[in-house]
Amino acid sequence: MIEIVKPAFEHLPSYKAALERGWSPDNVRLLEATREQLAAIERDPVAFLADLDDPQARGGPITLPDGKKVPRLPGFRRWIWAGEASGSIGFRWQKGTSDLPPHVLGHIGYAVVPWKRRRGYATQALRLMLEEARAVGLAHVEITAKPGNPASHKVIPANGGKLVERFFEDAAYGGAESLRFRIEL
Repeated sequence: MIEIVKPAFEHLPSYKAALERGWSPDNVRLLEATREQLAAIERDPVAFLADLDDPQARGGPITLPDGKKVPRLPGFRRWIWAGEASGSIGFRWQKGTSDLPPHVLGHIGYAVVPWKRRRGYATQALRLMLEEARAVGLAHVEITAKPGNPASHKVIPANGGKLVERFFEDAAYGGAESLRFRIEL
């Protein structure tokens, strides 16, 4: 059994240890994101934790992988917790609509630490995050996964996701082929 927890000081040492082992909570920016998070924790742990929970989109713009800056969407991150940091799951949305801007690949993104994979943690974390998405009032959420990611191809349908299209990601992400799944709420 896992839970998704709001990032807090009590969980920070375990989360930091996972980063120090080389895990990345970001499936796009990988180790660059790991280094940035470790530096942010070192610099100001209070600000680091606060930045992970921004349902009012008060933070500054987001920098895409190609360097372009775009407005921040409301969103928050939860840590997948199984007695220790076991991963991360994030949720973002636009107020008043289930649609997302073209540069946003999906409402929900997740990553499980390698040493805890194949235990159903991502499936459980996504199920729990869907409760949070319902509370925001969305009609559906979209999640993207690369064609070569069989783990996510199991996690998403296990939570009611249906493949809606093959597409090419925004140029900011390199224009790679991806799959878009939709989960009706």
